[in-house]
Amino acid sequence: MLDAVLQEIFDILHAAYGPRHWWPADTPFEVCVGAILTQNTNWGNVEKAISNLKRESLLSPEALRDVPAASLAEAIRPAGYFNVKSLRLKDFAGYLWERHGGSLERMFAGDWHALREELLGVRGIGPETADSILLYAGGKPTFVVDAYTKRLFAALGILNGSAGYDEVRDLFMANLPPDVRLFNEYHALIVEHGKRHCRKRPLCPGCGLHLFCRSHVTERPAS
Repeated sequence: MLDAVLQEIFDILHAAYGPRHWWPADTPFEVCVGAILTQNTNWGNVEKAISNLKRESLLSPEALRDVPAASLAEAIRPAGYFNVKSLRLKDFAGYLWERHGGSLERMFAGDWHALREELLGVRGIGPETADSILLYAGGKPTFVVDAYTKRLFAALGILNGSAGYDEVRDLFMANLPPDVRLFNEYHALIVEHGKRHCRKRPLCPGCGLHLFCRSHVTERPAS
């Protein structure tokens, strides 16, 4: 039953917004960098930081490993928390070199469940970042959860608003086929819908999911 509901929600979102073509990046390594930079900021700021990295030829495992942390921090300044994120990027690059010889292909070649646990052991990489790297850079069938996911599916009555990351992720992975393209598109559509309608202060008019929603607010006519 729940699998059918999740699929119907996907179909409604896909009909409303179409393919999202996410994650926008030229290489899998750029996806990994973007997944780390996007923590606690918006995508527009990440794009500016990545443009700086490209301009300064820093968007490679070797370059991130060798660049001084202070120089890297200055390059990624638009992404915010730049001193912390520069260390996180260097930690990831260090892990990639030490464990996989600097090769993403080698990193993604093994069992992705084991790789997920490895990534979670890298300082600064939490579940959302790890799953983003696995799904969008590695093409592995893991579902990415973010604040939009929790807010939307709590409003739809499918999740408890206090559900943790793993509980939310498990719900999708247990009730949808392990399809990389589906997981990729579903998460991107949830984000798009969250930006347009299911905000902290919902914009319910025009939301195609209103019949599912237990917190639907009817727009009041102007007085």
